[in-house]
Formats: sequence, C-alpha cells, structure tokens
Amino acid sequence: MEAAGCSSSRPPRRRRPELLPPAPGSAGPSRPYMPSLCTNSKNPSTKCYGDRFIPDRSAMDMDMAYYLLTEPKKDQENEGMVPPAKQAYRRLLAEKFLGGRTRILAFRNKPPEPQGMLQQISAETQTSSQINPAKQHRKIPKFAERTLDAPGVVDDYYLNVLDWGSKNVVSIALENTLYLWNSSDSSTSELVTVDDDNGPITSVSWSCEGQHIAIGLNSSDIQLWDASSSRKLRTLQGVHESRVGSLAWNSNILTTGGMDGKIVNNDVRMRSHIVQTYRGHEAEVCGLRWSGSCQQLASGGNDNLVHIWDASM
Repeated sequence: MEAAGCSSSRPPRRRRPELLPPAPGSAGPSRPYMPSLCTNSKNPSTKCYGDRFIPDRSAMDMDMAYYLLTEPKKDQENEGMVPPAKQAYRRLLAEKFLGGRTRILAFRNKPPEPQGMLQQISAETQTSSQINPAKQHRKIPKFAERTLDAPGVVDDYYLNVLDWGSKNVVSIALENTLYLWNSSDSSTSELVTVDDDNGPITSVSWSCEGQHIAIGLNSSDIQLWDASSSRKLRTLQGVHESRVGSLAWNSNILTTGGMDGKIVNNDVRMRSHIVQTYRGHEAEVCGLRWSGSCQQLASGGNDNLVHIWDASM
C-alpha cells in the first residue's frame, strides 16, 4: 500500500511540445524573409552555391588536412633526432605526393553569372574593351640607326647649327662650312663656306617648304640660300649687333634672335626687311619657335626666361 501511495503522489511527466508546420491557409507566426541560396530554376541539376566564404566539408580531403596540420609539428619535435639524409628524403617525398599543395580548407564554387541587367552591363563592358584595346608601348631603340662623322662642330650649346628640313634633308654647320645630308639616298653635299671674317656659322634653319635655308653668322649677318640650285639669294645686314644664334620661319617671315637680346621679324620679300622687333631678354636669345597656328612666338634666353609673344600685337 505504501508503494502504491508513493507512486500515486509522484507528479505526472510533462510531454515536450512538438513544433508542427502551420496548416496551409492558416495564419501562422510571421517569419523574416530569407532568400534562397539556390537559383530559382526548376532544373534538378541546378547548382546550389550557398555562401562561398564558408568552407565546404564535402570538398575537403580530411586525411590530407590532418597531415598538413600535424606533420610540420612532428618534424619540428624530431628535427634533432632524424638524420639529415632522412629529412631530405621526407621533403622530397612530400613534394612528390603533395605537389606543392598547402591549402586545407575548400570553399564553394564561384558566384553565379550575372543575369538580366547585370548580364547586359557585363556584355557591354566586354564589348567596349574589345573595341578599345590597350595601348601598346612604343619601342625606343637603344642604338642609333646611323652615325655621321661631324668634325668641327662648334662647342657652344647656345648655338643652333643643326636642322632637318621638310624634304628630308639635314643641314649641319661645321665651323665655317654648311653641309647637307639627304637621308633618302645618304648623299652629302657642301652648300657654302664663309670666310673667317663672317664665320663661324652660328645658326641654320630650313624654310617651311624645305627649299630655302637661312644661315646666321658670327658677324651678325644672315644669308638666305636656295638649296636646290646652291645659290645665295640675299644677305640681311644691320639686324643685330652681334652673332645670330637662333632662327625660326613663319611663312615669309624669318625671325632672328641674337646675342644682343633682340628678336627681329624680317619679311624676306621686302627690301626693308625689318617689320617688327621684340625686346624682353637681357641676355642672348638661344631658341625661337612659332606655334602651330603661327600666331604666337616662344623665345628662350640665357637670362633663364621664356617669353611668349603675340604676333597680332
């Protein structure tokens, strides 16, 4: 009786409630929306990509992972006990079987290809890259294509004794003599040799059409020559007070720069050829260049200044 009474006074065991899915159509508890990690295709062969940042155990070799985790530790512990020849054999064997493999974790495949608008943008990007290929780098030669012997070049970097004309002819002044080298047939000819009172030649410049050449002299004179007939056309005098170190053509206007710091525009068609004078440099004018529009002139001088002149002013 006591056993029966004791058993009757024990509280009944509570059953654990079971979680059953809500019936169709019934209003169950609201759950947050979780997008599917698989594509919406009904094809059973469609891959499930999942989270590509979480390791995939099904794609991992557990034996290999265990070996990669434990073997280096064993080698460190037994490093002093194993002979060097055996250590070298183990390393060679590991390289042969592992093939340089060091990764332990394996991840899922790459994310799916873009669809819809993203796919269209990707296609347009690839098409534009094919239309505009990468710019190729220009190859700069390390050695000269041709070397010409030029003894007698005046050792003064303020002078301009070399010029390449539009007809592919190079003019170079060697002291008192001006030579012409035709790059088409590699022929060389002598155009003029000035006397010692006027020389040496301090500047040369081809005209725009490549037929006439201007020669600046140490005596401050400027000579104009026809290169095709080797004939002197005229001499411009009284332009500068000392040597003429720079020349520049602008159609029929020959601009000259001298050691006196003056820049002079000369119209070679006129008897009174001086048409304009620029004064801005306090030292020798070393370089002259007209712009592509022929409306502006750049001048550089030994006073470490560069001036831009407007031809219309």
